Amino acid sequence: MRPAKLLLTLILAFCFCGGAAEPVGAATFEEQALRLRESVLLRVEPRIPRTTSSKSAAARAGNSRRYPWKNNIMTTVFWIGETPTQNNPVPNTKSSWDQQWVRSYGGFDDPDPRGRRGYIPARFIPRQNPFYIALPYNDVTRGKTKQEAPRVIPWFRETFVKQGQSVCKGRWVVVRHRGREAYAQWEDCGPFRTDHWQYVFGNQRPLPNLNQGAGLDVSPAVRDYLGMRGKDVADWRFVEFSEVPRGPWAQYGDNNTFVQQRRRGDVRFAEGRTRPQDPAVRRN
Repeated sequence: MRPAKLLLTLILAFCFCGGAAEPVGAATFEEQALRLRESVLLRVEPRIPRTTSSKSAAARAGNSRRYPWKNNIMTTVFWIGETPTQNNPVPNTKSSWDQQWVRSYGGFDDPDPRGRRGYIPARFIPRQNPFYIALPYNDVTRGKTKQEAPRVIPWFRETFVKQGQSVCKGRWVVVRHRGREAYAQWEDCGPFRTDHWQYVFGNQRPLPNLNQGAGLDVSPAVRDYLGMRGKDVADWRFVEFSEVPRGPWAQYGDNNTFVQQRRRGDVRFAEGRTRPQDPAVRRN
């Protein structure tokens, strides 16, 4: 018998001497040796308690600190194609970032529940995400990026492309109402103001306006998902796309990050497929 195997046999005999000796075959010997090694390691190595936290949970906690909740914000409902009213003098046929907003969306985003099918208009499939919101800040004016934008927008340096191109348009937010959360994209500026960065990115409260100091506009889809009234109170904060779970906000829209990722995946799949060679041009 080899010296190493003999030594392991002696160790096993010593460890199991309390019981009757049993013939040990090669397979049984290896199994017992492994169990012995595990038992020794468990006695020598300190036990490390398992933690329930994960990288994703830590990331969410970090993002919550970076993008804190804005609580108890008066919230109103607006929609693409909305005409001016006494309390909303600005029409929503265009947005701060899209002069052809109705056309880009595909039509009038009818807020009347009778004119809707689930979370989308009944008459057409929207070409943009029906889960959208407006906040009272625009980072672009007269085709140029505002001077304070690099200083006040937390993600500016990560996402800036060129002068005059918004880094706010399409940004994801979560809106919370009575314990329920909806995710939406920032697609317009308002209500009423486009310069209140101290509230949007800072600690100030919304300024007084005709809608009881409203500081957030939500689309009919967000309203319906959260069960909100036309004027209600909600909480909101910015989120990274990695925090956004799948839901009805992941289904539609050329501007929708979920849809864009699916399309890129389809393109990669199509490019990766090998096309069979045409028999007419096959060479011997």
